[in-house]
Amino acid sequence: MTTAPTTLPAVDGRCEECGFDYDALDPVDAPAALRALPRRYRAPLTRFLPGEEPSDLVRRRPAPTVWSALEYACHVRDVLGVQRMRLARILDEDHPTLERQGMWAWAERDRYNESDPSVVTDELAAAAESLAAAVEAVPAERWERTALYGYPEPTERTARWLVAHSAHEGHHHLLDIGRALRSARGR
Repeated sequence: MTTAPTTLPAVDGRCEECGFDYDALDPVDAPAALRALPRRYRAPLTRFLPGEEPSDLVRRRPAPTVWSALEYACHVRDVLGVQRMRLARILDEDHPTLERQGMWAWAERDRYNESDPSVVTDELAAAAESLAAAVEAVPAERWERTALYGYPEPTERTARWLVAHSAHEGHHHLLDIGRALRSARGR
């Protein structure tokens, strides 16, 4: 099984690595942050310098147990879809348990590295739009509804936190994509 270089923690406050600040993202601003992700992912996955081999660059892993840029993009696409379903559960159920999904195994299971980068960015855009629309539909009085979030350890989380964490996933993994592409280019 392939693992990511580091497990993205479910944090509160500011992420020390990428600088994302959970407390600074107001739910009113979250849809715009989510809708910005597809543009931010499309550029590194579809634009290359003359003489570069795009297919190789996006699929090359920096190390056998570190994902490629394309695998990270597929992961974010799937995270946004899972988080959309989790948000619906928080809003519809009383304190649901949101089980761990084992998403790190999905890269192998779903053969992320064989995906078409343009299709992945389109799917990521659709997932981001779906989650953004769901966020816009949340009534203000429901942001503090809670669930037991299963990762990395079962912790009580609010709908507000779940949306911020979703935006953090998209923001943070752009760093990983940049690192993977720099490695693939020998930099």
